[in-house]
Amino acid sequence: MSFVSDKVKNLPPYLFSAFQQKKKELEADGVDVIDLGIGAPDLPTPDFVIDRLTEESRISENHRYSTYSGCMEFKHAVADFYKKQYDVDLNPDTEVMAVIGSKEGIANLMQAILNPNDTVLVPDPGYPVYRTAVHLAGGESVSLPLDIQSDYIPLYDHVEDASAQRAKLMLLNYPSNPTAATVHLNTFLKAITFARENNLLLVHDAAYDLVTYNGYKAPSVMQVSGAKENAVEFGSLSKSFNMTGWRIGYMVGNKEIIKALSTFKSNIDTCQFLPIQKAAATALKSDFSEVAKNNKIYQERMEKLHKAFQEIGIYAEKPNGTIFLWAKVPDGSTSMSFANKLLEEAGVIVTPGNAFGSRGEGFIRVALTVTVERLDDVIERIQKLDFREVTQK
Repeated sequence: MSFVSDKVKNLPPYLFSAFQQKKKELEADGVDVIDLGIGAPDLPTPDFVIDRLTEESRISENHRYSTYSGCMEFKHAVADFYKKQYDVDLNPDTEVMAVIGSKEGIANLMQAILNPNDTVLVPDPGYPVYRTAVHLAGGESVSLPLDIQSDYIPLYDHVEDASAQRAKLMLLNYPSNPTAATVHLNTFLKAITFARENNLLLVHDAAYDLVTYNGYKAPSVMQVSGAKENAVEFGSLSKSFNMTGWRIGYMVGNKEIIKALSTFKSNIDTCQFLPIQKAAATALKSDFSEVAKNNKIYQERMEKLHKAFQEIGIYAEKPNGTIFLWAKVPDGSTSMSFANKLLEEAGVIVTPGNAFGSRGEGFIRVALTVTVERLDDVIERIQKLDFREVTQK
């Protein structure tokens, strides 16, 4: 007899774990492995954020339970951020809530909204957690196609009418993980229009909203007139303030959905540790000079690696945001075969594109999460490879 649920047994394999296991084996053999696989920032959390955490953690009242939707200081900070960044008005009481990172928030939102066999339109290629969250909630994922020819903007005309009309919600993510694609407000206007026409909820994951380059400013779906009627948006401090391990983010938008997620979470957790929420509020109320400094570092890394890829013969669009390069694999290879070659022959971990959906095949995602000096090592190692020897496996 197995005590494990069918939904856990039937989870798709997590490719990141497989590559981490190979990494351990190679390191045990003395190989210096450079990990560009997982999108985990290597830069430090700003000192002023840590100082606020330290200060608040010494106050005994802050060791009590938080309110389920988050403390008011954090929610007001989120609302103030939306006003300053996007000129969007949010009611902190009813249109903002704290989540324990956007990954947790999205996974629990699926549980709060979906009934068994409900349909969700999921970007392909897209962050794998979307499909996993839908699966764990008993829903069905239907691909929302994206491709390089269309700059990874949703191809709504490729979705069958029956699937669109049956769908309960649709997920989008810009700036995009894994493709690093960025969009303008018109993309969200079309998305809201599509959502209204098909009576579905739009869920936008804006985890990389502040990680941008070249003067580009990422829009918010909340900037579309009437967006709160059909949309919610997730944000995170993980990438913008290098707070991945702190696990703090937020959801804003539709009041009914905010209340549903708050009700669901009140039965399974008690929100994030109060000093973390207060430190995050300090981050959001800052002048974002630390964000700009981090973005300059990521852009320098991106420019270096992009130029090297061009010289080597690996094609990649030059992105305006995220901490990734999305690169085509050489002719004659698959995403997995090329990723394996880089790991086994160069000691470099990248993520094969097929980990992000069938339309990710033929690409690799490269995280810009090591120093420029380590990127020099990466470039030197890849330059020595013979791409003609890549086999389809």
